[in-house]
This record gives sequence, C-alpha cells and structure tokens, in this order.
Amino acid sequence: MHPLDRPVWSSLTTAHHALSLGNALARRYASDVNLFASACDDSTEALAALAALVDPGQQVYQLQVPAIAIPPALVATKQAWGVQMVATAPLAPAADTSGMVLLGDTDASEMLALARLTQPGPFLAHTHRMGQFTGIRIDGRLAAMAGERFRFPGWTEVSGVCTHPDFRGRGLARRLSQHVAAGIATRGDTAFLHAWRDNTAAIRLYESLGFAWRSDVHVAVLARA
Repeated sequence: MHPLDRPVWSSLTTAHHALSLGNALARRYASDVNLFASACDDSTEALAALAALVDPGQQVYQLQVPAIAIPPALVATKQAWGVQMVATAPLAPAADTSGMVLLGDTDASEMLALARLTQPGPFLAHTHRMGQFTGIRIDGRLAAMAGERFRFPGWTEVSGVCTHPDFRGRGLARRLSQHVAAGIATRGDTAFLHAWRDNTAAIRLYESLGFAWRSDVHVAVLARA
C-alpha cells in the first residue's frame, strides 16, 4: 500500500510520532494537536486498539483511500467523500509575497480564531505544531493563512488554507497555497492535499496551481457507541 493511501497512519508513525498517542496497532494525535486517528490495518486487533484511544465524549477523524472499517465499539457520526490531489511538478515560489509572515506560537490564538471562523478542517490549539504555517496580515489582522499538516518521508500536505470573510476575493488563498507548496518542493518533498469532493471551487484552484487528482478518499468521524 502506498503511504498516501493511509496518510494519517503514515504521518503518525514517522514525522509526527512525538505528537501522537498509541502503539504499533493504532495511533491518534494528542488531543490538543488534532483529531485524526488511524489503525495500521483492518485487523480485529488493530481496530480494537483504535477504539481504545477514543474516550467517552471524544471523537476522532479518519481519512484514507481504502474503505473505513468501523470498530464495533465506535459509531460513525459523519461519513463523506474527499479527494486527494498531488503536485505534478515542483511549484514555483509565489511572485507576490507582500504581507506574508511566518506564524508560530505567538500567533496561535489568532490562527485558532481564524480556523474556527472559516472551518478549513480540524484545527486545535496546537495544530500549528504539525508543520510550518504562513499568514498574510493586513492592517495588523491575520487575513489568511495556509500551512502543513500530514508529513512523512518524501511527502508533505498543504492544509489549513483559509481566508477571513473580510478579505476574500483578493487571491490570498491562491498566493499562500502556492507559497507553501513551493516551500515543500524546496525541501525535496512532493506536496499533496485534500479537499471535499463537492468543493469544486477549491479543486479548480488547486488544479490551476498544478495539482492533479490522485484518488478519492473516505472520511469519517467516529465516536464511542
């Protein structure tokens, strides 16, 4: 199986091992980092290990190419389709980097507020620790941001792309996505990303930047039964 087929597992067992909990059968991100979790495969033992990582009242996200096997102790509260896209060639740096700033711990509260407002995907207090994030500030406000999420040898995901409603229509998401993807290529990795399958506007944007469809992906939100 290609590492991109189970990107959550690939990330949790390599670049993000220190940000995760679990064992050789199943792992999840720490509760203040992200909500994603994965079993190593669909064996009874691995699914039981995954269920053991979900406490009552908690939920975890799964994202993978193979159909998602739901452990008997858990239920799916949401299931949907996404797409996985891969850069077909290294992206050139964005021509316009005006206003771009590297984001870090001191920006965490603003990043979380922007993500809660725009809902680019699960984003928690320490999600920014998953990779490098870049923002655009306008009049001191964090107008838009984009960064990195899943990472494993040779591959890094572009994620967290969002723009405050007050600043939409200025091409900020495009500039930031290109900037982040170009930085990934500079490190020698290939950029990839995920989008909801029905988000045609986002898919068209990424195609125009040089990303191509690789596969549909299954997405599920699981909670204890």
